[in-house]
Amino acid sequence: MTKPAGSRMIAALVSGLVFGLGLSLSGMLDPARVRGFLDITGAWDPSLAFVLGGAVAVAALGTLLAKRMAAPMLDDRFHLPEGRLIDSRLIVGSAIFGIGWGIGGLCPGPALASLSLGLPATVWFVVAMLAGMIVHDRFVVPRT
Repeated sequence: MTKPAGSRMIAALVSGLVFGLGLSLSGMLDPARVRGFLDITGAWDPSLAFVLGGAVAVAALGTLLAKRMAAPMLDDRFHLPEGRLIDSRLIVGSAIFGIGWGIGGLCPGPALASLSLGLPATVWFVVAMLAGMIVHDRFVVPRT
């Protein structure tokens, strides 16, 4: 049975708003604070560890609940990653992500949420992120 698209869109909008609000309240929109958390050999700011711990707890609870459900409330089935291979592409991609996060102090979710602040550095970050996605889709991912 197909679920109503309108309900899915409203759920996605509410989820995105809650996610953005959480990022804002937690300080994840401040690149300097994120870099301070990642700088474990310098002036380390451990406050975002509580944000990370809360995120892991919520994700673990969601995973446990999902395993008990036959299907999600607003779709016919769960759409989970099927690949479990840890290869060089995964490792290199993870390293690029981590280095970019450490240098810029932003990752995709907080970067999009912090566009609301209107900071030029964030706009440039998002432009570069989108350019990287386009380059990846056009030149790295094999066409099928």
